[in-house]
Amino acid sequence: MNSNPSSTSFSGIITFRFAFLYFILFFNPLGYFSGIPVLEWLPQLVRLPFDALTFFLNDRLFHIKPVLNQFGGGSGDTSFGWAQQFTFLILSGLGALVWTIADPKSKSYPKLHYWLCILVRFTLAGVSFSYGILKVFAMQMHFPNMSQMATPLGDYLPMRFSWMFIGYSAPYQIFSGLAEVAVGLLLFWRKTALLGALLAVGVFANVVMLNYSYDIPVKIYSSNLLIASIFLVWQERNRLISFFIQNSPTVPSLLFEKAYSIKWQKATRIVKTAFFLFTFGFTLADTFSYYQDTKQQNTKVLEPIRPGMYHVELFVKNGDTIPESLADSLRWRDVIFDYNGQGSFSAQDSSFRMRYGRAYFSYQPDSLGSKLDWKISAFDRESLVSFAMQIPEDDRIILNGQKGVDSLYLVLKKLNRHFQITERQFHWISESNR
Repeated sequence: MNSNPSSTSFSGIITFRFAFLYFILFFNPLGYFSGIPVLEWLPQLVRLPFDALTFFLNDRLFHIKPVLNQFGGGSGDTSFGWAQQFTFLILSGLGALVWTIADPKSKSYPKLHYWLCILVRFTLAGVSFSYGILKVFAMQMHFPNMSQMATPLGDYLPMRFSWMFIGYSAPYQIFSGLAEVAVGLLLFWRKTALLGALLAVGVFANVVMLNYSYDIPVKIYSSNLLIASIFLVWQERNRLISFFIQNSPTVPSLLFEKAYSIKWQKATRIVKTAFFLFTFGFTLADTFSYYQDTKQQNTKVLEPIRPGMYHVELFVKNGDTIPESLADSLRWRDVIFDYNGQGSFSAQDSSFRMRYGRAYFSYQPDSLGSKLDWKISAFDRESLVSFAMQIPEDDRIILNGQKGVDSLYLVLKKLNRHFQITERQFHWISESNR
């Protein structure tokens, strides 16, 4: 497919038909309505038959898992995600075959080609700008909290390690965000779309390598974004080869230039752009608001709890004082009260939310500062344990409560624990490796 395809080879037209169907299925043009409050149901309604087909094909053909997990809690690489990916590939292949049988004589589809490139271009622009603007304000990856800093490095999974690596350095996160924002802005303006597509290949290639190298569960989506970027660059391959390899003159691109003979049709370009900005604006506003609220909550202190790391000086369970021992994984050794009512303790307790060797909880003191409720999640109605709380000194907390059938009595001593990583050190001169 050339920049302004008038004819192409048989393999080229087959490839176009496959690509057209595949990108329509994967990027779902109706997804632009998802950010509009009145119409957010529309893209999901269209997805229902494809979801049903995905489950059907998994049962009859893929057998990825007996029961597909459709809701990954932030993971895009679920068993359902892979089954859906295979379903889209099969549908695109079969659709291209049927299309070829039904229309064997056509050698090109200039109008469909134009609109497909518009869909891919605007989708990449929206995704790049959305993720980029969050990074520019350092809101996507957060600085490691105290519970994370207290976790031994060897206990982390690579995905969490990479997330903290980026979140630690605001300048690096902002730098990567600016690159993604540049992709979005360049793709949005048709005269710079090729430059945006070239930059997108570099940006998304880096994202894909991070996802695959650190086992970040966005492999499917990021791979498709990279493929889409390459698709846009491929449309301009003749001009690129002439300029960069053959050192010969090349003509201006006509890929996104559509000639309109009727006056009212000229307004479609303005309508198209306005529609994209309108729908994209809703989605971006919701996303930005969510991450902004999250960032503000990360500095919220719940009085009278002083955030910090506390040593469990005394641990009494059902009347028995359990001495501290590194060999005892059930005895609590330290408790961290972080900001925004989040906390963790160093012990194995499956009744809490276990992550990387620590048990996580949400805490909420009452208005008098005499009671402290611990929940698995802040959204839970019932408390997992309710403590009567005393704070005889600024650096000491006494908790006495009932957890299930067990009574617990704890004396916590606040530690003056300093994590060097919080200093965000930078040195122009380093006389030795540190």
